[in-house]
Amino acid sequence: MSEVLVLVDHVEGEVRKTTLELLTLARRLGEPSAVFVGAGFEAAKDALARYGAEKVYRVESAEVTDYLVAPLAEVFAELVERTSAAAVLLPASPDGTEVAARLAVKTGSGLITEAVDVQAGDGGVRTVQSVFAGSYTVTASIAHGTPIVTVKPNAVTPEEVAGAAADEVVEVSVSEAAKTARITDRSPKQASGRPELTEAAIVVSGGRGTGGDFSPVEAFADSLGAAVGASRAAVDAGWYPHSSQVGQTGATVSPQLYVAAGISGAIQHRAGMQTSKTIVAVNKDEEAPIFDLVDFGVVGDLFTVLPQATEEITKAKG
Repeated sequence: MSEVLVLVDHVEGEVRKTTLELLTLARRLGEPSAVFVGAGFEAAKDALARYGAEKVYRVESAEVTDYLVAPLAEVFAELVERTSAAAVLLPASPDGTEVAARLAVKTGSGLITEAVDVQAGDGGVRTVQSVFAGSYTVTASIAHGTPIVTVKPNAVTPEEVAGAAADEVVEVSVSEAAKTARITDRSPKQASGRPELTEAAIVVSGGRGTGGDFSPVEAFADSLGAAVGASRAAVDAGWYPHSSQVGQTGATVSPQLYVAAGISGAIQHRAGMQTSKTIVAVNKDEEAPIFDLVDFGVVGDLFTVLPQATEEITKAKG
């Protein structure tokens, strides 16, 4: 069975949920082989084995870890040639997308980005994408080279299947052209106690209707164990950091539940959340465009509705 290469997204060995989703998808196409870059493999090995990674290619060379993504693309190019990989799956993150693009050029292969489903079909790889701000769903296949696909978070539910996770340290030769941007410092992101926005199963977002007061949005999100997002209007006003922006120029999310509070539903915002499984909106304006999109809508003041919902959820949790 041909190998399917999967980039491991991790923080010091703590494997992100997106990687477990990619390993699940990889089993549809062939034998999952993880590519682990940096330190922390021993902490990650158990999770990779539990979700079906048969092999793990470890990349520990400073020529890769001390630079931005260009050297990593060269690593993948070497592995694709060496293993005759059936496909390469990467997270649809900024780094994952850049590696995918560089790899496609280096290997002369077809590339599909931000897939929401991946299947084997017609002797190759068939994907599903949500396009034009979620207005259409399209299927596509890669007809040339090694299929390279970036996949959105929450595209599939991770499934545990035992794998060997047999590891092998990969020695790489990185070109000087790839070593033009060195990483000079790293600092961990300050923990908020909430899930990562793009990986969360539930996201609660606030917009212009908050007036800058996100406290009811945050309290409601915490009662659900959800991540907190924001519309571009809220971010542009300085009410919430850009890292929390959901939309065409921010993060793209696809949670099981998305709650939009005080958000009108402009196309820019819809582009970032329209593939959510269930969408709920709270807005005082019954004519707000967001109500054309939702599964459930509440016409009301978020400062009244959210605290009541938070109270009821807290009671139900005991």
